[in-house]
Amino acid sequence: MKILLIGNGGRENAMAWKIINSQSFIDSNSVLFCTTGNPGINEFAEPVNLKPTQISELTEFCSQNEIGLTIVGPEIPLALGIVNEFEKKGLRIFGPGREAAEIESSKVFSKELMIEYNIPTAKFKKFSRDSISDAEEFFENCSYPVVIKADGLAAGKGVIIAEDKHVAISTLIDFTEKEIFGESGFNFIAEEYLEGEEVSVFVITDGDDYVVLPYSQDHKKIGEGDTGNNTGGMGAVAPVKKFMNDELQGKIRERIIGPVLKALKDKKRKFKGCLYCGLMIKDNEPFVIEYNCRFGDPETQAVLPLIRSDFLELLTASADNKIGNYKLEIFDKYACCVVMSSGGYPGDYETGKPITGTVNDINDHENVLVFHSGTKRSDEGGIITNGGRVLSVTGVSDESLKNAVENAYKKVSEIDFENKYFRKDIGSKLVD
Repeated sequence: MKILLIGNGGRENAMAWKIINSQSFIDSNSVLFCTTGNPGINEFAEPVNLKPTQISELTEFCSQNEIGLTIVGPEIPLALGIVNEFEKKGLRIFGPGREAAEIESSKVFSKELMIEYNIPTAKFKKFSRDSISDAEEFFENCSYPVVIKADGLAAGKGVIIAEDKHVAISTLIDFTEKEIFGESGFNFIAEEYLEGEEVSVFVITDGDDYVVLPYSQDHKKIGEGDTGNNTGGMGAVAPVKKFMNDELQGKIRERIIGPVLKALKDKKRKFKGCLYCGLMIKDNEPFVIEYNCRFGDPETQAVLPLIRSDFLELLTASADNKIGNYKLEIFDKYACCVVMSSGGYPGDYETGKPITGTVNDINDHENVLVFHSGTKRSDEGGIITNGGRVLSVTGVSDESLKNAVENAYKKVSEIDFENKYFRKDIGSKLVD
């Protein structure tokens, strides 16, 4: 079978690695293609000179080349309706349609759906740049801190925690006047600030049945101790065992996963693919911070090494409405992913910095995986930085989370590039 993977970041590098190591891929002599790619992904896939947003061209490519399955990594093509276009042509694809993907592409839609179906989430109010005076009045009188979220897609950076009125008003100006996120910030929500433990949940579903992958914990803030600006994610660990008891897992299924799948089905937006549930756990009670319509990055780089069963078959089962027949098997292991970024990220940063250390062999050590996020080949053939998040270094251990963390940071210390930055406390809250 010919397979196309859409996306070119660390998440897709991990997916490509897991796909080509799936027994079903090997047994069927399958071939993997990818959009544009990067030096890490290109170790496993043949790059096609198309971008993830070139939907009509991708549709034509898959039709002409008899692609048997397309797998969508990032959210933007899903929000643009790539699944809808593929299905019109009878092409098999993993991911939700445009209508279901609105669970991520519109925070307002998502929050209103949660309220309607009694899904636990923070209280909120919605505003737009046509109701600035209402927003200003709200920020004059609300309790702080308050969370302000751009309605549309903002590459994981559209969430601001305002500690006081001045930050809130400044954010309001950034969204609506300076247009830092374009149209994505013209509508926005303000919601109560919840404290607790964050957990990321990947639900692979065909809209009716589902399986839950190992729970993970992302580290969104740029600074150690969860300080500074939000990023796309600076690291992740999996599984989360410290506080994820059976009762809590039952609540997540009964109150978070089941109801939203039913809600989307009721609204004629049946969700197929990976539903990401970003949760806050407070006093053993789960609250939804956000729903996303795809695998998270960098959680994917920590979760996929823990899956024992056939990953390609899992994606195929979702696309073919056969999740009920899939048996998920998990390794009794631990994983820690540390993101190495360019200094200055998530703000301005420089690229084109040569990377030293072994980063082009994903299996250079049995306990470490190096996934490429923002890299490219230089004219001389070396690997250089090409983004804010550069590499995802995942340590794996069958002993303990602590050992997985140690394996990751040992490898991080062996890789260097000018102005490299990484958090030194990934997983520290969960290590006993």
